[in-house]
Amino acid sequence: MPNVSPSGPPMAASPLTVAVLEIDEYISGLGWDQPARLFALVDTAKLRVQEPGLAAQLGLDSADSPSASLTPIEQDELPPGTALDEFLATIAWPDAVIGCALTVERLMLPPSAEASVPEGLDDAQLTKWVAKHPERQEVRMTVAVLRDGTRESAVRLRAKDTPSEVRTGAGLVPGLADALAATFEA
Repeated sequence: MPNVSPSGPPMAASPLTVAVLEIDEYISGLGWDQPARLFALVDTAKLRVQEPGLAAQLGLDSADSPSASLTPIEQDELPPGTALDEFLATIAWPDAVIGCALTVERLMLPPSAEASVPEGLDDAQLTKWVAKHPERQEVRMTVAVLRDGTRESAVRLRAKDTPSEVRTGAGLVPGLADALAATFEA
């Protein structure tokens, strides 16, 4: 998995990787214990042409940014008390949205601890068990997908909360990427 250098994304990073890292940096600036946040991804050059007022409002009215860039646009807050999978099943994106991204914080166990998970727990019981496990780790995952199926993710551990410790890769959070990709299916 590539690391992100403290000075920013790798030089050869794809526009999707750059967008994921921009979102991760933005959310990181808000601190931990944040609700899940959803972003539409739009083509920056098309946004400048089709919505110049919005582009200006977002600070994108100059041609300084690369032509192949994506602009993340944060959406309204997710409804409280709604399961993430249920919420994602209700989304339909307009044609101008070429991708979407989601940030979510979760507790995870290292692979070495997964063998000790008791059998027969329902979701609520499993959540409580993981929350009490001494090897649990808090993570923030930023996952993005494009309409064409391209995927990217960034994972940040709370215990190693620095830009140089953010891990990126297309297959880091496949279940969430699948759920986001389903928002583009008609």
